[in-house]
Amino acid sequence: MKWDWSAVREFMPHFWDGLLVTLQALVLGSLISFSLGLVWTLLMRTPSRWVRWPVGVVTEFVRNTPLLVQLFFLFYVLPERGVTFSALTTGVFAIGLHYSTYTMQVYRAGIEAVPAGQWEAATALSLPARRTWFAVILPQALRRIVPPLGNYVISMLKDTPILMSITVLEMLGQARLFSQQHFQFTEPVTVIGVAFIVISYLASLLLRTLERRLVR
Repeated sequence: MKWDWSAVREFMPHFWDGLLVTLQALVLGSLISFSLGLVWTLLMRTPSRWVRWPVGVVTEFVRNTPLLVQLFFLFYVLPERGVTFSALTTGVFAIGLHYSTYTMQVYRAGIEAVPAGQWEAATALSLPARRTWFAVILPQALRRIVPPLGNYVISMLKDTPILMSITVLEMLGQARLFSQQHFQFTEPVTVIGVAFIVISYLASLLLRTLERRLVR
């Protein structure tokens, strides 16, 4: 089968549009995931079971249901209740919410790995709770959690094509639309596959660099 370079050139403008959407979904979804995951973790460490119990139920439900089901619920069910967002906004929030239940476990493990003496020292110095968390505990936990958090970033990247199911034209969505219109599948799908490999590799390099700097 002959490779058609003209199809590649014709597809590239669509590819750049899809790449921009993919990166938007990845960056914003990661920010939501990291932020919300930390919130879940802190709430689960509160002494009140009336806080821990509902948080635990919500996070277990989200973690144990497919991302596609959550996407469909947010995009198709909520509008019937008068709650409507754009497809991209819905997709970004769904990815961030779904992966926050996994980053929550990463934060938990990192915090529990901080030596007990650090907590005792903060107590002995009468540090307020906020300063204890953000000046003592979390900076030490961060060094331990960067690698697993990085793995979830790459997983989120690989899950962005699922946004195509709610009409978001990310990279694979653009490739599918182009292929259906021009009856050429090999070139656009191959370009998308190579793009995912390159982005994943660059992301892994960046995360390894960040990890080395934090370990110093």
